[in-house]
Amino acid sequence: MNKAQLVDAIASEAGITKTDARKSLDAFIKVTGKALAGGDKIALVGFGSFAVAKKPGRTGRNPRTGASIKIAAKNVVKFKAGVELNALVK
Repeated sequence: MNKAQLVDAIASEAGITKTDARKSLDAFIKVTGKALAGGDKIALVGFGSFAVAKKPGRTGRNPRTGASIKIAAKNVVKFKAGVELNALVK
């Protein structure tokens, strides 16, 4: 499912216009990104939780040449699904 299909599904499920669904989804993504960038965790009971984890720098290997390369440390977003979301998938 891509973003347009998700917006369509949200609009039909919630009984709102596609424009309002797109605005809501965009706002959720923006607010979530800002909160995570600020160091906050986001927990949505039943859905799941978002958090930022730090990946340390490491040494990798270029698959084409076999040369060693240094991979910089970075922050990544982690998502852990909630109980209700897991129950819907089974």
